[in-house]
Amino acid sequence: MTSLALTQAPPARRPFLPLARADLLKLRRNRGILFTSAALTIGVMVVAFTVLEVVHLVNPAHHGPAGGVSNLADSAGALAMIGSVAAVLIGAAAGAGDLGSGVFRELVVTGRSRIALFAARVPGGLGLLVPLVGIAVGIEAAATVGLAGSLAAPSADLLAKTAVWVLFDIGFYFVVALGLASVLGSRAQTIAILLAWRLAITPILLSISVLGAGRDFLPQAAFEQLAPGGIAGSVKQAGSVSMTSGTAVVVLLAWTAVALALGAWRTATRDA
Repeated sequence: MTSLALTQAPPARRPFLPLARADLLKLRRNRGILFTSAALTIGVMVVAFTVLEVVHLVNPAHHGPAGGVSNLADSAGALAMIGSVAAVLIGAAAGAGDLGSGVFRELVVTGRSRIALFAARVPGGLGLLVPLVGIAVGIEAAATVGLAGSLAAPSADLLAKTAVWVLFDIGFYFVVALGLASVLGSRAQTIAILLAWRLAITPILLSISVLGAGRDFLPQAAFEQLAPGGIAGSVKQAGSVSMTSGTAVVVLLAWTAVALALGAWRTATRDA
């Protein structure tokens, strides 16, 4: 009777939160990823505003204050672009790290759900990425207000909208990198493909006017459309590309859904 009861008992539930914490811990212990990502987010903002302030103090007649709305726009665009590199590094490590280290097989044989293993990588990776970006955005906000000088300082509303926009832009590339790395099973290939796409291919495609409405399917065109009004003029680099905000949201949701779906599918079907 006891033996029958044991064989019919449902498998023990394995909480999701510990899986996410384990993924976060693995990424935090990777000093190369941690320090590089910090340099690409926090470090970039510190260096940028330090340089702007120094040149202003040295030659105020030719170089304006380091703060103000215009510098907020420039720094937000730079942080979104360079921060996406950090997002790709973290996403690639989260998606393919277990395969590269040989841990994936050990996780599978414990009976854990493969879908849960993949899903846990999302909060795990964001748990490392979001605080770094949050600190960088905080530095940006403090500098553009505190160092505005004679320039118009950004409002609290514009700062909040810019912070959300930057976080979503960078977070998007983390999700895409996570999905692609899970499909390819290779960190190096994922990083190479997405950095080429983000830094080289996308700007080229956005500049080709003959593509017309086809450029609307590019995620960066959607993010440029969703940029807050106070910084949109400096952030937008897509020329005449235009779309409604609703279309932009749909495009980004579609890219996100496809990346997560493919990553989950490959994780569920991959040979251990």
